[in-house]
Amino acid sequence: MMNFWLSIALCGMTYFGLATGRWPGLKLDRATIALVGATALLVSGALGLTESIAAVNFETLLLLFGMMILVAFLRLSGFFERLGTWLFDTVIDPVAALALTVALSGVMSAFLVNDVICLAFTPLLIQLCRRLQLNPLPFLLALATAANIGSAGTIIGNPQNMIIGSLSQIAYARFAFKLFPPALLGLLADFVIIAYLYRGQLRSTHPALRQRAVVSEGLRSRMLGRVFNVALFTTLATVVLFFAGFPIALVALGAAAFLFLVLGQIRPARIYQEIDWGLLVMFTGLFVVVHAFEIHVIHRWNPESWTFLTTNPIGFLSLTSAVLSNLVSNVPAVLLFKPLMPIIPEVLREDAWLSLAMSSTFAGNLTVLGSVANLIVVESARRDGVHISFWNYFRVGFPVTLVTLAIGYGWLTWFHY
Repeated sequence: MMNFWLSIALCGMTYFGLATGRWPGLKLDRATIALVGATALLVSGALGLTESIAAVNFETLLLLFGMMILVAFLRLSGFFERLGTWLFDTVIDPVAALALTVALSGVMSAFLVNDVICLAFTPLLIQLCRRLQLNPLPFLLALATAANIGSAGTIIGNPQNMIIGSLSQIAYARFAFKLFPPALLGLLADFVIIAYLYRGQLRSTHPALRQRAVVSEGLRSRMLGRVFNVALFTTLATVVLFFAGFPIALVALGAAAFLFLVLGQIRPARIYQEIDWGLLVMFTGLFVVVHAFEIHVIHRWNPESWTFLTTNPIGFLSLTSAVLSNLVSNVPAVLLFKPLMPIIPEVLREDAWLSLAMSSTFAGNLTVLGSVANLIVVESARRDGVHISFWNYFRVGFPVTLVTLAIGYGWLTWFHY
């Protein structure tokens, strides 16, 4: 009984810190809060060290680590600068620029992790909008919302999908086959909503918009260099191997090792500086915290008797995960549902996992705080002198979230294949 109340207290404090981003009076970030919570459970005796290590899903950590390294090489090669410049080289008017922003952000996020896409493209979009005398706000909102929507389409699109992919053991191709269609429909809805809300600022065509953007020779030489070619080839090969059914964590780690070997002239320290070590620490701590909550608390609640898990799991998971994702963020929310999934009948379990991935990701568009990708865009824009207020974001995020959740729920409910 002591472990029951201890687990409730420590898990509650950890999730409160994750929801607010801090503990009162302490300068702790979310990663440190998860680490402290996990350590407290170990020190208190609620969990043993061996049991805690077993609770950590290393497959997810290795997949995320490998993808971070792969994307770090792409960033170093100038890959994202080239895409950003091509975006505004191609357009003929602001509406087309908005459409390309949504398409590029959404599709790229599905294969290269949404947080990274937002981090790489935000300063580029601001720079190009200023050059072409366009208001950057609708384009930045399109970047953030489309990155969230598109990332729902594959296992590697965002961290919560990586967790779900590892826990559910759904094949990469199967996952994409089920969720990429509603993600594409969601991207279309995202474009229509933003284009309508900002229609007054997307009508006129500035002459400069038809001028090709100029890329510096230094950047061009980097993009056409060996690092760019090898990184791009490795990325494409990695995605092909994902679809072919090879273990995705081993493929991602193998791709990272391959790049280090082939591009041995690059100091590894430059790549490791790009890794989000805090996210890996937060994941590790959360695996331990949620495991303690599962064995000491949830099992006492007798979840096997919860009939809504066996009758309408898609509806239940879609609604509750959407709410929780905006209270404690989508990664911690997804982990809370892990102990409940084995209770769902096997015939419904795959769709239950997919609905959890869909809803926790689409719900991230509701507010600025809904996902890390949103915060990256807002903070990066602020450093470049562009202010995105809570209302600016919510005005777009609210309708986008409602429409995309309806699309996702309808797709998983009506189309069975």
